[in-house]
Amino acid sequence: MGDPGGTVAGGIGAIAALPGVRLRGVSRLYATEPVGVIDQPEFRNAVVALDAPAGNDPATGALALLVALKELERAFGRQDRKRWGPRELDLDLLVFGRHRIAVERPPAARSADPAKPTDLVVPHRFARERLFVLAPLSDLAPRLVPPGWHETVESARRRRERIEGADAVRPIATWDAERSAWTQPSS
Repeated sequence: MGDPGGTVAGGIGAIAALPGVRLRGVSRLYATEPVGVIDQPEFRNAVVALDAPAGNDPATGALALLVALKELERAFGRQDRKRWGPRELDLDLLVFGRHRIAVERPPAARSADPAKPTDLVVPHRFARERLFVLAPLSDLAPRLVPPGWHETVESARRRRERIEGADAVRPIATWDAERSAWTQPSS
């Protein structure tokens, strides 16, 4: 909602400013058709790679990061609306190192919508089937085989592109780390 590219850029800056977090990389910004509720504007998606504290164990570290991400969503004005509908900012935890995690979310990391899951599953339960996730994730980690997958991120991306079509996901901007802003590709 609003200025999606600017909001995503602001979200990246806020994530990079989290205590103990180091921003390692930012994918290109992608435009895709919406999924779920299709009567809404195109999605804008990017993926960031982070070094984040793992805590006493991977589940503790993942939950701490998820709580911080949900706090950032609220700081950006995120409101609970119907599932998969328009939103101000949506931050998901896709992968956490080489760990498989399935734990109950603490209240600070839950949605008020009772239809939304109350557990955290990492790798993200829908990542393999969402081209809008796979395209930016493959920018940063094409050869990664997330725990429980039997293919690389790039292979999963190609598989989804064959299903959805090559034009289903379009890179529209590149991250300029020096300016902390998106740059449009030159024509």
